[in-house]
Amino acid sequence: MKHVIHTLNKAFDNRVRLGVMAVLMANDAVSFNELKEALDLTDGNLASHVSALEKVGYVDVSKQFVGKKPNTTYTASKEGKQAFQEHLNALEKLLKGNN
Repeated sequence: MKHVIHTLNKAFDNRVRLGVMAVLMANDAVSFNELKEALDLTDGNLASHVSALEKVGYVDVSKQFVGKKPNTTYTASKEGKQAFQEHLNALEKLLKGNN
């Protein structure tokens, strides 16, 4: 039987990616600037981590213009929500000692 530690999702090993998913799970959609402010990140740092989550299919990105300004909005994909919930469940099992 696989030990619960091996069921943790590597996509969420990084604290920034964990934070991104936590914010997206708590909100329907979040703009780039809102996410950047909520996690106290630089533009480049946020962009690279969101890109990694988008690459594995956990984050959906919507780009549009509001007036002449670009506006990027992020949402957790169905797959991302499921993967994050499974990750949280594994963490909870570890905390409870259910190996």
